[in-house]
Amino acid sequence: MKANDLPFDAIPPAAKPKAGGFSTRAIHWGYNPADHNGALVPPLYTSSTFAFPDVAYGARCFAGTEPGYFYTRISNPTLALLEARLASLEQGAGAVVFGSGMGAITATMWSMLEQGDEVLADITLYGCTFAFLNHGLTRFGVTVRHVDMTDPEQVAQAMGPKTKVVYCETPANPNMRLVDIAAVAAIAHQGGAKLIVDNTYCTPYLQQPLLLGADVSVHSMTKYLGGHGDLTAGAAVFADAELAKQVRLVGLKDMTGAVMSAQDAQLVMRGLKTLSLRMDRHCQSAQTVAELLEAHPATAVVHFPGLPSFSQHELAKHQMRQFGGMIAFELKGGMEAGMRFMDALQLVTRAVSLGDAESLAQHPASMTHSTYTPEERAACGISEGLVRLSIGLEDIEDIVADITQALRCVAVAQPA
Repeated sequence: MKANDLPFDAIPPAAKPKAGGFSTRAIHWGYNPADHNGALVPPLYTSSTFAFPDVAYGARCFAGTEPGYFYTRISNPTLALLEARLASLEQGAGAVVFGSGMGAITATMWSMLEQGDEVLADITLYGCTFAFLNHGLTRFGVTVRHVDMTDPEQVAQAMGPKTKVVYCETPANPNMRLVDIAAVAAIAHQGGAKLIVDNTYCTPYLQQPLLLGADVSVHSMTKYLGGHGDLTAGAAVFADAELAKQVRLVGLKDMTGAVMSAQDAQLVMRGLKTLSLRMDRHCQSAQTVAELLEAHPATAVVHFPGLPSFSQHELAKHQMRQFGGMIAFELKGGMEAGMRFMDALQLVTRAVSLGDAESLAQHPASMTHSTYTPEERAACGISEGLVRLSIGLEDIEDIVADITQALRCVAVAQPA
């Protein structure tokens, strides 16, 4: 078996490609065409099971002493190459890919927690993550407490002897709140806990939580990493190779079975090749739109890390390479004005998800965060009128024109 056919953690260092820059690794890491009949694109392994040359080899694979393949739910050559690339891009020791972002989050949590443990989570989370923590884990004897992690001191005060996992998103979905990863990681480690950061909004191109001290960086690869709205996938990247192995064998194999298809893995690898180019365009266009929104008289508040008026702008400059393609904002007039704005959009599509080539708009209170009660949304800073924009790759002049005409519809309807 050649080095490029082995899981990432089984490849000897001498067989791994040279480091190179981010985009170079996103295109080349872990693959040599010469080892695959000169094929420029890595081959797609669709087999669910793999044959053993003899019984002893199969026994070693099942025991974990032989770095081979035997069943795609545990590992597959196409998935392994994607995992190697993700680990390289996040500067991690290993990665595990899943059938969805929620598969990555749930499998990682199931592997790290047991009855009696505690999770300390930020107050603002993606709706399905919030539901899993508060309506899923708590049914099995795991305590979940929420704290405002924009203030590291509150995290320090909330840590307890049973806290095993600290969990946050930064920027947070949907209101763009930031968490100081380095500060919270230090607090978690001092208390004997591990920090998991949802890095979906930024991708490894804009932010690398593991280099800032986090233990796990999770992604919904459905978003920017895939980039084209044609797949569902997730990933967890680990600072510690043993934790990656534990999540693979416990969370993926035994607990959830949330396996990713080889076809989707190949699509994500295709998306990685253009990730840096796409993210540069997303960020540039989002900055233009955010400045337009902030200057418009119909807008009450704009949440975007690239605006100097954003309360955590300095933190964003410190831990993010650029400011991302996501914007949250409120219009004067609350929910009614927000809904009128959304209905007036003509180019920007009314849809959930994010990170696609198409610009998307959604209303969190009725869509992605409908699992929260109105009281929970208010406590977490998700107002009923909040609108979230995912700025796509269309010509910026066309995006601006559509948003401008939609803002005009709102302004006309408002009383003088």
